[in-house]
Amino acid sequence: MSKMTTDTAVRRAAFPVRTLAACALLAAVSVVLARLVIPMPNETTRFSLEAIPIFIAGMLFGPLPGALVGFVADLVGCLFSGYGYNPLFCVPPILYGLCAGLFSPMLRKKITIPRLALAFLPAVVLGSILYQSWSLAFVYGGDAFEAFFLTKLASRSIQFAVTFVLDVLAVWLLGRAHVFTATKLWK
Repeated sequence: MSKMTTDTAVRRAAFPVRTLAACALLAAVSVVLARLVIPMPNETTRFSLEAIPIFIAGMLFGPLPGALVGFVADLVGCLFSGYGYNPLFCVPPILYGLCAGLFSPMLRKKITIPRLALAFLPAVVLGSILYQSWSLAFVYGGDAFEAFFLTKLASRSIQFAVTFVLDVLAVWLLGRAHVFTATKLWK
C-alpha cells in the first residue's frame, strides 16, 4: 500500500474535527452540570443532570464517542473534586454514552419519550443503580458490605428514578425544540 493510501485510511478512521470539538464541549458541559448546586435531601444523595450531555454525545456520534465523552467527563470531574479518581466509578458515565449510541438508530427515526426512556434505562439500572451501589459498597462498606450495598441500592433507586425522569424529559425537550437539527448535528 502506498503512503498516500495509508494517510487517507488514517484520516478516514479518525473522528472528524467537528465531532471532536462537539464531544469536548459536551464533556465540559457534563462536568459543569455535575457541579451545579441542586438541593439535596441528605449528604449521600446527589441529584445531577450530568448524564444528559454524555447521552447526547452517544446519540449524535455513536457508541464509541459517547463512551469516551462519559469517561473524559468523569475523569475531569474527579480532578476538580476533592475525591480523587477511582476507575471503579467510571463505568456508569461510560454506559450512558455507550447505550445512547447503541440506541441512536432507533432515536434517529423519531425522538419520543418511550424511546428515550428505553435508551436511558440500561445505563440507569445496570450502571448507576446496581453497579455503582456495588462499587460504593466494595470501596466503603468494609465488613458491612451487604448492609451498605442494600442501603445504597435503596437510596440510589429513588435518586435515579427522579434523575431518570428529568434526563428523559430534558433530552426530549431539546429534541422537540430542534436544538440538534439547528446545530446541524442531527439530520
